[in-house]
Amino acid sequence: MIAPALQFNRVVKTFRRARVLDGVDLSIAAGERVALIGSNGAGKTTLIRCLLGEYVHSGQIRVHGLSPRQHRATVLTRVGFVPQLPPPLKMSVGQLVRFSAALCDAAPRDIYAVAERLGLDAARLATRLFVQLSGGMKQKLLIAIALGRRADLLILDEPAANLDPEARKTFFELLGERLGHATMLISSHRIDEVSALVGRVVEMDMGRIVLDDVVADAVALNSVVDCRVRVKRVEAAFAAALSEWNFSGDTSGLDWTGEVSGADRLRFLGVIARYTALIDDFSLTERKL
Repeated sequence: MIAPALQFNRVVKTFRRARVLDGVDLSIAAGERVALIGSNGAGKTTLIRCLLGEYVHSGQIRVHGLSPRQHRATVLTRVGFVPQLPPPLKMSVGQLVRFSAALCDAAPRDIYAVAERLGLDAARLATRLFVQLSGGMKQKLLIAIALGRRADLLILDEPAANLDPEARKTFFELLGERLGHATMLISSHRIDEVSALVGRVVEMDMGRIVLDDVVADAVALNSVVDCRVRVKRVEAAFAAALSEWNFSGDTSGLDWTGEVSGADRLRFLGVIARYTALIDDFSLTERKL
């Protein structure tokens, strides 16, 4: 029998007598893509911190058979982690890239290459302090470090929260390239943010797992959706919203065309839904890259 990539057995964590994790049992097979969802305070981030070996807890956690507390250095060489909030690191971008690459004998150039695909010229920013970067730049660099190290376990906590639509599209493409090569645990408080990225959803509430279910996995991460929108009249707010998605309008300002990552279609449809009364015609056509 093949051992799971991640195993949680009766995991309990308390802070000042408040039980944040309440007997979590969970098994994730190698190569699975799992969404960890739940409202703020449900226990998602605490579970991830325990998985990374940062917190003492009761119960057992194993990462490829190893305890992340007892074998933390070894475990972390196999993990690519993108936190929800960027840490206040005072090292330069270049130092951070070199340090992160050295942890798992990776090449800094691979990290810089992923950053460039995301639209961040990290090499040009090598002497800039990490804390001086904008929120979006920090997120792109952390994603580049996680994916550029070619880790076989990706732990992503709200990974696309600060990305612009074009960077989100590239991010989904990068995840698609890791299918079959990495186990993914993607945390979010919104199911529509991650449903297209995974084949399984685990929901937490009050420190417990309340749902563990397989989801339809019909959206290819390397697909795009060609979109055409026609509106009844020119509306500045609508034009601004579509411009953020890199859509182009014709000279009349009534016809708009563009493309959206297949994994991002629900997010895009949520934007379009705000202008339902304005829309005269709307079409989507999916294609694979």
